[in-house]
Amino acid sequence: MTAAVDPASHLDGLPAADFFGFEAMLSAAEQAKLAELRDFLAREVAPFATDWWNNADFPAHILPKLAALELSTPAQRGYSNLFAGIVIAEMTRVDTSLATFFLVHHDLFVESLYGFGSEEQKARLLEDAAKLRITGAFALTEPDHGSDVAGGMETTARRVPGGEAGDSWLLNGAKRWIGNGTFCDYMLVWARDEADGGIRGFIVDATSPGLIRSRIENKIALRTVQNADIVFTDVRVPESDRFAGINSFEDTNELLHGSRVMVAWQGVGQQLAAFDVARQYAVERRQFGRPLAKFQLVQQQLVTMLGNTVASMGMMVRIAQLQDQGAADMAQVALAKSYVSARMRETVAMGRSLLGGNGIVTDYRMAKIFADAEAIYTYEGSYEINTLIVGRAVTGVSAIV
Repeated sequence: MTAAVDPASHLDGLPAADFFGFEAMLSAAEQAKLAELRDFLAREVAPFATDWWNNADFPAHILPKLAALELSTPAQRGYSNLFAGIVIAEMTRVDTSLATFFLVHHDLFVESLYGFGSEEQKARLLEDAAKLRITGAFALTEPDHGSDVAGGMETTARRVPGGEAGDSWLLNGAKRWIGNGTFCDYMLVWARDEADGGIRGFIVDATSPGLIRSRIENKIALRTVQNADIVFTDVRVPESDRFAGINSFEDTNELLHGSRVMVAWQGVGQQLAAFDVARQYAVERRQFGRPLAKFQLVQQQLVTMLGNTVASMGMMVRIAQLQDQGAADMAQVALAKSYVSARMRETVAMGRSLLGGNGIVTDYRMAKIFADAEAIYTYEGSYEINTLIVGRAVTGVSAIV
């Protein structure tokens, strides 16, 4: 097992990375549940996460224990949006890949069932999905369409009359970068209706005939997450597995709106992790006969990292408040994602530099943190696309199309 930096050692009495104490805004019950999550992560994830990442090996064996925390879709359980965000940040702080699995399954697949599933679909799938007895994926992005998938989607759905058996649909096309796609039981697939060009959503059994999935290899980020290429060739889906609540891409945007917030919280978690590791390293590592932390430029880097982290967390706390009020709009969320991901990139780069040569090996965690940040910078709307969404909002002029 590779070495790991324990952010708790030799730091007794020093302030936490949550320098402004945002966690104090949580209720007592939420703080207790957060402590329970931290204990789980410390025991079941932190000692092993680097090896999982190095080996590109997803830890399916811990899913029952993760499910036992009863954190699936926290807002559906009555928790605040702030708590839901901090859950994702805290998971990311320990292992970005596990947080990404959680986000894809719960905040996209399970939330889709809550928001758009029929009563029959909910009765059939929701409990098992919430308890991780089955796992789900969200198949939207395509090989040739990422940011422009709304207008460029090429995966098609054709309705086929079925007589007594009822109508069904035939799906044809391809999806790419589908998180959890190699092992999930079901995937929510988005396709364009051949009849009218509308966007439809389908719950697809991942073992369906005509569906081929293969793992994307050679990633430099989120190596533990199993991203997949998916090919559909006349994959038959019964009408009962069409999401009746989905009629346009605007419905899809409602889901992506929430997941974009959570990816921004991942940007906070990455910075918390980078600060944890860099500070401990600076305190413990000695050069020229004294700790690195004794050098002024090292302190300056640590303070900049902390400032970026606190500013990012403060922005996300405000987004959570707006969510509670039902008032967080697309431009505000886009600004949060773009700003936090930019600060994250700067923070992890400083952390990697501070560790010197040790910053490029995963033994000290920082290389993993540094690499995983690149994925967060890009997915759920790249930095550039989110910037242009905000630019459109503040100028009234779109630079995208």
